Amino acid sequence: MTDVIIIGGGIAGLTAANRAAQLGLKALVLEQGSAEKYLCNSRFTGGTLHVFMRDIMDDPAELTRAIVATSNGFVTELLASTMATEGSRVVRWLQDEGMRFMKASASAHHRWVLAPPGRSRPGLDWEGRAGDVLLRTLGDNLTKRGGAIQRGTRAQSLIVENGRCCGVVAQTAAGEVRLTARAVVIADGGFQGNPDLVRQYICAHPEKLKQRGAGTGYGDGLRMASAIGAKLIGMDRFYGHLLAPEAMSNDRLWPYPYLDPVATAGIVIGPDGERFVDEGRGGVYIANAITKLTDPSSAFVVFDHAIWEGPGRNGLIPPNPHLPKEGGSLFKADSIAVLAQTIGVPDGALTQTVQAYNAAHTGGTLQSLTPPRRAEKYKPLPITQGPFYAAPMCVGITNTMGGIAVNEHGQALSVGGSIIPGLYVAGAATGGLEGGPEVAYTGGLVKGGVMGLRAAEHLAQARVG
Repeated sequence: MTDVIIIGGGIAGLTAANRAAQLGLKALVLEQGSAEKYLCNSRFTGGTLHVFMRDIMDDPAELTRAIVATSNGFVTELLASTMATEGSRVVRWLQDEGMRFMKASASAHHRWVLAPPGRSRPGLDWEGRAGDVLLRTLGDNLTKRGGAIQRGTRAQSLIVENGRCCGVVAQTAAGEVRLTARAVVIADGGFQGNPDLVRQYICAHPEKLKQRGAGTGYGDGLRMASAIGAKLIGMDRFYGHLLAPEAMSNDRLWPYPYLDPVATAGIVIGPDGERFVDEGRGGVYIANAITKLTDPSSAFVVFDHAIWEGPGRNGLIPPNPHLPKEGGSLFKADSIAVLAQTIGVPDGALTQTVQAYNAAHTGGTLQSLTPPRRAEKYKPLPITQGPFYAAPMCVGITNTMGGIAVNEHGQALSVGGSIIPGLYVAGAATGGLEGGPEVAYTGGLVKGGVMGLRAAEHLAQARVG
């Protein structure tokens, strides 16, 4: 009998499977993709392992405090401590599995990046790089340890007997199969690829969002877990970035470059020419705010030449020069009034918005704006040096942040807060490890790695029953 069935063959699933096999358990991974190099977000990843955009090797106590503070308490201290303490162990474990790391930039969160790196040029560039190498390495290791990956198998429902989750009903090319085990780990990612769930929890117009990842997260795991009483938490937040609208049809404009560097230095406006979000909270926060607009394709970022030549050139694949070079829209004018007319927003409103922003910047009163503008993390710059620019934006959704509530061992929790015996969750299928009102971003790879290890070790220690 299989000891553990893992649903999903990304970093979370393969980490859980390999760790379980290391501990003497028989592990079976069910992967819905049928190709040898099946697509998933882990395959596309740029490979950065960080904790809340900080060095994953930082002092765990400091990281814990940062997680709790950044999420404004949405991530509990217990779960924050788990992520902060175990993150470094994920790096060391992956090194032992054969993965190499490199320092991608001077930024603290780029000190531990899978090699070869996945960020080398605009557009999607994954084959033979970070995530692809990771999945092939872990897949080969699992086979050597006696485990297996069953591709072309999509989980449909969980089997529960005597109050314990003990298997999966799945669909294969040959038909429906019933697979039993002593425990199940849900690790099939978020629900960003399911338009109905995105419409229910994230945005009324999912068709106007660009899938910035593989688009293979359909929410099967959280649907199945919810059906047996699991609690879902934080479902209304996602990780994503600000893209050019042409990314909807031009593959050279996603997943990079994105417009976050200019959006966090300038201002973001709606179709009325007014600000509607605190740009100082970062690109992920802005992306979430845009999805709440009546028309999520109606937002623009406005900035000046100094921003374009400064922050616009920041990052590994910056918007300057890649945005216009790869076919993204960038409007330019010698005055704000003419710029407003060019992009079709009220020129009086935009002029007033820019003037108010500049005055607050000069007077040091950015917090008095509506909405207020933070300046602690991203440096706001005035919009005074012509020519002036505006770029339309669409939201690129990479993965959802919410999911199944878990404890520090990755055990699924019921609506009432009790443990659901035999059911574990790892990676983007989990809830409560990031998101919340502050849209706090933990880091997809570390979340998958930590909970993959924790789940495997807990079920092995308990001898799965």
